[in-house]
Amino acid sequence: MRYAIIVFVLSGILASCATSQSKSKSEQNESQVIHMNKKETVGTFLGAVLKNDPATMRKLANTDYIQHNPFIPTGLEPFIQMLPVLQENGTTAENIRMFQDGNYVFMHNIWRNAKPFGADEMVSFDIIRIDDNGKVAEHWDAMAPLVQETASGRSQTDGPTAASEFDKTEANKALAKMMVEDILMGKNPNKITEYISSEQYAQHNPGIKDGLAGITEAVEYLTSQNNMFKYTKIHKVLGEGDFVLTVSEGEWNGTTNVFYDLLRFENGKAVEHWDVIQPIPTEGLANDNGMFGF
Repeated sequence: MRYAIIVFVLSGILASCATSQSKSKSEQNESQVIHMNKKETVGTFLGAVLKNDPATMRKLANTDYIQHNPFIPTGLEPFIQMLPVLQENGTTAENIRMFQDGNYVFMHNIWRNAKPFGADEMVSFDIIRIDDNGKVAEHWDAMAPLVQETASGRSQTDGPTAASEFDKTEANKALAKMMVEDILMGKNPNKITEYISSEQYAQHNPGIKDGLAGITEAVEYLTSQNNMFKYTKIHKVLGEGDFVLTVSEGEWNGTTNVFYDLLRFENGKAVEHWDVIQPIPTEGLANDNGMFGF
């Protein structure tokens, strides 16, 4: 349950209004909340989660907040009741990247003092849906332990953080979708060089080296162990400029998993990759919303 709390927590942020102040001050704060853009709303909500600020959370989120973390009850109030656990453990979050695609804000985060939830440091991808009234309405995530020594020498989160080339968002989303279908779902694996740059491919999966050679080596090893990733369905593709996040379902290590893959594109080719892989639990579930349902 504690692990679940940290995972769920990924959906929030804060902008506290402490003790009661003058009416004009309160109205000013309310106005600021109303005029926040979607990224600011999500950032403020996450801050409120970490600071155990239910008042701000109630301003920003719907009471029927839909939860796709399988260990957390759906709804805002059940989540609020779990917040003291975070403060007791000194849990903190560092947002590395935040992007927006329509009503969806997707984030790449590092969580520290998270040992009670699985590891002292963890990395996550979180997706928040903002409804048409500007309210936090729905949350998805996946989380994995942060690895200190990686095959490429890169961390699971370093690299560029700001999107660019916003006019290429839709083209890059289409490329990412086709790449997952052809390479990871096995439709046309020989097309790998059509999607991934042969000159530069920075790899942040902790077990895979840089470049096409790193992918080939990993595939050969996993195949020899009869343990190759098997992607079976793409559930969501989100993008902003040169960054695209795909959320997929598949098999690995004898379990069904959710695969979050973040790709960065240049000149029509993938040049960088980050990911989080999490087994989908089947026991001890706190809601029946599933980890997908976009």
